[in-house]
Amino acid sequence: MRGEKFQTVDTYLEGQSEDIKAKLQQIREVLANAVPEAIEVISYNMPAIKFKQVLVYYAATDKHIGYYPTSSGVAAFEKELGIYNPSKGTIRFPLDKPLPLDLITDIARYRYEEVLKKIKPAK
Repeated sequence: MRGEKFQTVDTYLEGQSEDIKAKLQQIREVLANAVPEAIEVISYNMPAIKFKQVLVYYAATDKHIGYYPTSSGVAAFEKELGIYNPSKGTIRFPLDKPLPLDLITDIARYRYEEVLKKIKPAK
């Protein structure tokens, strides 16, 4: 998979092992439900959801599932993220643990609301 350029989320998922694919599919479904107004895209060669701008990215690594809600998404949930080894814009979900689907949802909704606040109302 390294070096491959993905055109769709489906092609990204196809290249994953079954256990990783199942976790990524969970995230995909949770995001679709959390922000139905968003569309799926590939950005920086990772699956993402977009509403006016990318809200969150997610991707598989050898050691974890990365969830990338930008630095504001990480900062807003700092207290809840301690066990996931967060950094400025990254949250790391261990492969051997269940995904925190409620937290993934809350962060995606936060990012959506954050973008909505930036949109100026039409005159």
